[in-house]
Amino acid sequence: MQENNRSSTTNLVAVGIGAAVFFILGRFLSIPTGVPNTSIETTYPFLALMSAIFGPMPGLLIGLIGHAIKDLTTYGLWWSWVICSGITGLGYGIVGRSLSIKQGKFTRLDALRFNLGQIVTNIIAWGLIAPTLDILIYSEPANKVFFQGITSAALNSLAVGVLGSVLLATYSRTRTQSGSLKKE
Repeated sequence: MQENNRSSTTNLVAVGIGAAVFFILGRFLSIPTGVPNTSIETTYPFLALMSAIFGPMPGLLIGLIGHAIKDLTTYGLWWSWVICSGITGLGYGIVGRSLSIKQGKFTRLDALRFNLGQIVTNIIAWGLIAPTLDILIYSEPANKVFFQGITSAALNSLAVGVLGSVLLATYSRTRTQSGSLKKE
């Protein structure tokens, strides 16, 4: 029971800090593209790291809360994309379960598996769900939102593929590999 409470507290703190960092990165470290309301985001590589470390549910909450706060402090809440940030965090967390970064391992095969999973996650969230929700909730034109969604899926996949892989590899190197310590 004690371990479960510690885990819950750790996850709660991770969600709070993660959402705050997500907001800061999204608000101040986004690079606009030529596509309206679409940016190269540093938030999703960070979300990939947090989701891989803490799991799918904290990843979902970090994405939802962080994106909602970012929207509320800029142009207003855009629910379809807030929901998709949560879905993205959930997907990254599911893919991250197969990694052993907490044990100090992140091989090339791990990087390949993670990146294939995050690309599928981004395509589902940004290329399919976000545009569909934009049409259903906001009556946006299909050609516009699918172009934005596919652009976001590609840019997020690229950002996570490069920065996210670096973050995951760097984090894994800070952990002691299991079995690496020997008694003399």
